[in-house]
Amino acid sequence: MRIVSFLPSATELVFELGAGDDLVGVTHECLYPEQARQKPRVISSVFDPETMTSRQIDDKITELAKTGAPIFLVHEDNIKNAKPDLIIGQGTCAVCSAYTNEVNRALEILEKRPQVEVIDPHNIDDIISSVSAIAKKIGRESQGKALVESLQKRINHIKEQSHATRPKVLCIEWIEPFFTSGHWVPQMVQIAGGTNLISNTGEHSRKMTLDEVVSADPDIIIMMPCGFDTKRAISECTSNLQKNPRWQNLRAVKSGNLYAVDANSYFSKPSIRTITGIEILSKIIHPEKFAELVTSDGAFAKI
Repeated sequence: MRIVSFLPSATELVFELGAGDDLVGVTHECLYPEQARQKPRVISSVFDPETMTSRQIDDKITELAKTGAPIFLVHEDNIKNAKPDLIIGQGTCAVCSAYTNEVNRALEILEKRPQVEVIDPHNIDDIISSVSAIAKKIGRESQGKALVESLQKRINHIKEQSHATRPKVLCIEWIEPFFTSGHWVPQMVQIAGGTNLISNTGEHSRKMTLDEVVSADPDIIIMMPCGFDTKRAISECTSNLQKNPRWQNLRAVKSGNLYAVDANSYFSKPSIRTITGIEILSKIIHPEKFAELVTSDGAFAKI
């Protein structure tokens, strides 16, 4: 089967299921695992977010949305050369990764219509279900079953712990302007032993004000700007908030419970690596109980 992936989490999953050789096209964001970087790019962004601040990125996306201009482009020659039997896309967010618009554009370009599998996860249970759905679609059901069992075991290990207290946790998905962390992140916090603030599981991320942050009065704040790694999250946080007295007066900031995480790897995308994200949150929220969990260098840091 010839597979084209329109989202990084699907690319990761196809490799994890042992079908990496079947991938004939991926997006510019498909950088993990390392082998994904060698695959032909069928999607690219119309701008380079690596050179822009969070405010500039938000302004650019707002501008494109107002004019109806695309955020992502389909490379016609590459998609034609790929001749996919299956395209895997997503229907969760039109900003974070190639969306159903790009899938439709690809179908217009291709002479032979491929199968299309669109995943639309909004919580951890949906992410786990998408593993089974994609595994079945690409003929890797047994591998998918084994992977689901492994992921569920890791989740259960954390979920089954009892906690005398559940600290109030605020996860922030964008810094300028502030956005809540929605979709699966509130459930991740809950599984990790925290009380998630402001957003609810399954809800879309949305803008929020500093007044809301102050009113929520979190014990722990975790900065996870969509698509940013830990280092970049720290840079954005310090450059935008270090001189804000209301921010500096927050309980979590004053008590040293302000963290940055590698959102691009473990939180922003509906990936199997969100399970590692739950383990990261566990180590932040209850370090005394989850010190043994192994996370990669740079996965999170105090700010």
